[in-house]
Amino acid sequence: MIPKKRIRLSTMQRVEVWRRWKAGESLHAIGRALGKNNVVIHLLLKRHGGIAPPIRRRSPSSLTLAEREDISRGIACGSSIRGIAQGLHRCASTISREVARHGGRAQYRANEADQQAWESALRPKPCLLATHTTLREIVASKLMQDWSPEQVSGWLKWQFPKNEGLRVSHETIYRSLFLQARGALKRS
Repeated sequence: MIPKKRIRLSTMQRVEVWRRWKAGESLHAIGRALGKNNVVIHLLLKRHGGIAPPIRRRSPSSLTLAEREDISRGIACGSSIRGIAQGLHRCASTISREVARHGGRAQYRANEADQQAWESALRPKPCLLATHTTLREIVASKLMQDWSPEQVSGWLKWQFPKNEGLRVSHETIYRSLFLQARGALKRS
């Protein structure tokens, strides 16, 4: 079997697709202008509902790459967390959480921390029940027995006290059931 080659659009091509789509051009015209198949253009537009996605920006309160490099340099020269925080005009708890989140003093690397922070900020996050099969099956079986989401959540805490992976809040169950945001527990 020959694997299908994914056709990717560059950032500039995506910008051009959205500009042309907003101007009212057809899928075929956009595809011809970019030298791509109209199916590729259709899939991009369909993924975003025909509305151009907003440009991703970092929160003004999040740490920048330059600040992360200063943290890394401070760790390398043996400065305390409080000393680094004072130099950056940030709270010591912010710096402490940043260092702990990315491997501690021994393994902290600014570039890797910045990349990981950028990736973890992606939204929407996959629903817990969509990604955890065992948990989804347990929750579904209890709901089939007419348990409420609060009862299921409480039972999971009681039944699996040491296994944090087999816990889910009742809000997550409600969201999966009634909003079906990510289709984890669709009703049959």
